[in-house]
Amino acid sequence: MNKSLALFALLGVVIATGAVAPDQQKTIYPDRWLYLDNSSVEVALQSDKDLEVRLGLIRTAAEHGLTAIVLPGMDRLSLASPEYLARLSKVKEVADANHMEIIPEGFGIKYGKPALEIDKNLAEGLLVKDALFVAKGDTARFVADSPTKLVNGGFEEYKGDRFSGFATQDEPGKMTFVDTSVFHSGKASLRIENFGDRKAVRPVITVTPLDAAGLRDPAMEGVAQVAQEIRVKPYRCYRVSAWVKTEDVKPAKLFSIKAYTPDGRDLSLFETLAPSPTSGWRQVTTAFNSWFADRIDLSFGVFRGVKGKVWVDDVEVEEVGLMNVIRRDGAPLTVRDEMTGTVYKEGRDFAAVSDPNLDFRWTHPMPSIRLLPGGRIHDGARLRVSYYHGTTIYADDDPEVPICPSAAKVREIWKQQFPLIEKYLAPKRYFLDIGDEQRAFNRDQSCLRRKKDASAIAGDTTQWLYDQVHAVNPKAQVLVWSDMFDPNHNAVKKYFLVDGSLENTWKYLPKDMGIVCWYFDKRRQSLDFFSGHGFKTFAAAGPDSDALENPKGWMEDMDTTPGATGIMYTTWSNDFKLLAPFGDLVSKRP
Repeated sequence: MNKSLALFALLGVVIATGAVAPDQQKTIYPDRWLYLDNSSVEVALQSDKDLEVRLGLIRTAAEHGLTAIVLPGMDRLSLASPEYLARLSKVKEVADANHMEIIPEGFGIKYGKPALEIDKNLAEGLLVKDALFVAKGDTARFVADSPTKLVNGGFEEYKGDRFSGFATQDEPGKMTFVDTSVFHSGKASLRIENFGDRKAVRPVITVTPLDAAGLRDPAMEGVAQVAQEIRVKPYRCYRVSAWVKTEDVKPAKLFSIKAYTPDGRDLSLFETLAPSPTSGWRQVTTAFNSWFADRIDLSFGVFRGVKGKVWVDDVEVEEVGLMNVIRRDGAPLTVRDEMTGTVYKEGRDFAAVSDPNLDFRWTHPMPSIRLLPGGRIHDGARLRVSYYHGTTIYADDDPEVPICPSAAKVREIWKQQFPLIEKYLAPKRYFLDIGDEQRAFNRDQSCLRRKKDASAIAGDTTQWLYDQVHAVNPKAQVLVWSDMFDPNHNAVKKYFLVDGSLENTWKYLPKDMGIVCWYFDKRRQSLDFFSGHGFKTFAAAGPDSDALENPKGWMEDMDTTPGATGIMYTTWSNDFKLLAPFGDLVSKRP
């Protein structure tokens, strides 16, 4: 799970805990958990060494007063090897011996890896309308017909330290510079440094905190960028590439390319990881779908940077066609003659269309359309092709390829996992990942044909998963991450690439659903909101420092929250060094 900044607190669940009295202090919560993040290889059960690391963490957690472990990735047991299942059985054996409950977690759409391992076409589809392909011989190839043009992407035109063509350039001569000594090509490049704690300025649109998530953030720290407005055609796909060089940067993931719509949405949720703090020139590539926009504010530079120098050169933007095209019932493809309007038939006029390099990245060649002998497409025909493509939201070390929650096959795959979880773990509780950062859905026909609001689709999917749990285990308690149901967090009008409002998603939750809150900065608001609506709450606390201020802050607010039930050691960076002191803190409350 990539909850990029604050990392935080996940909290326990308890079936039999009542309200906490307002005057009660330093409650020792009965549910005290360890979240074993599967994103770290060391605890992913892929080898006997992985197993020993995990078993050691379980024993340490038990010795220091924790009561359960949360195991992510349990939505792919149908794909597991016999060796993996044997290691999983050993985890259960050791957990049982140490009186540690196992809580399986899975079933999200943010990371669609389990479903995509079975069928990559289950990715959420983003619509491209009327991309131009021109027939020549037995092949129709893509031809860009967009007005898109980036001015001075090679940074060769400048005066002093200000580059021509860029309406936005942060503090020329102080943070952004013309560098004529270091460049990838030509005679100059953009150098960025001295960003430190500098805050972003000039938000595209004024929004309140509850209006939207995934918009340009005027309060983001460590920002230094250049930006240029470019014209695009709505519902087209654009590839952006840049050459980047770094020196002593921190963090490694600080260079980003962003594409902002006039209402502030970021269509390019892209971050690249520097291979080392100091690295030579390398090309980074991403893409965005223009969606409803006819102009984009293309921005690139440093975001949330702490220190170092970054050079940028040879930035290019180009329209692309049929890259990462997906094919399923909810993602139809049409090929139409521009002149006559004839809609041609796949299998009669042209061969089946696919992307043989489908990887949801943007560096491979564009597919073409093979024309069939005897078909009706003549040489020179201009074809307008509409289709859906998947995409990677974050790249490099933490790729996210969202899957479609309304695709029938996704639900079939999910449904297969619950009996297997019962077979291997027989848990008392299930933890659904569906509440975590669903950044792209309600975009292809599988969702749109349902004619429901985005909030209803999110709620319906959660209810369906809840029902699947109870079909195999009627007494099981079900938990869910808070953010997609929290109006203080992601349950907002505009959220990343989601089509439609996510307001009031909480109304679809069963009243006995446990809510795991993780937004530390708004913990008071989140706990009050869910408690006020009768939900039991849990806290996902991060190992922030030796002083454990994060879990202390959570528990201080939980102590005055009716229905607050537990707390969880939650790390997304394989950082377990504070596990023992965390356990002592939450089990003893000194």
